[in-house]
Amino acid sequence: MSFDLVVLAVEPATSLDDMRRMIVHCASLVHRDGEPDPRIIGFYEELQESFPDHPPYDRESPWMSAPLAVGIDHVSMSISHSPRGTKAVQAVCQLAERHGLVIYDPQGNEVTGLDLEYSTAG
Repeated sequence: MSFDLVVLAVEPATSLDDMRRMIVHCASLVHRDGEPDPRIIGFYEELQESFPDHPPYDRESPWMSAPLAVGIDHVSMSISHSPRGTKAVQAVCQLAERHGLVIYDPQGNEVTGLDLEYSTAG
C-alpha cells in the first residue's frame, strides 16, 4: 500500500488557481523545460542523502516507485505506507519547509507549506 506526495516550488503570492494548474501539469507526462528551481535542487539533493532513489536499491527504501519524478518545479513521490515511509514523510515535510516549498497531498487534495493550508478542490 502506498500514497503520493508532490513537493512544489511556488511563490507565496501564487494563487490557488495557478497552483491547481501547476499540479495538473506536474501530473502529466510532459514536463516544462528550463532551469530547475534551486529550491527543488536543494530539496532533492538533501532527500537523497537519507533516502536515495537510484540503484543499488535498498530493500528498506520508502519509495514504491524509483527513481522519483523530478521536474524543474516539483518532485513527485509514491511512498510506502509503513514505518520506513513515515520517516520519509517526516523528512519531506522538514526539507520542504527548509527550502520554502509546498506539499500537495493528492489523496486529500490539500496543499500545505508557506503558511498555506487549504483544499485545492473547487
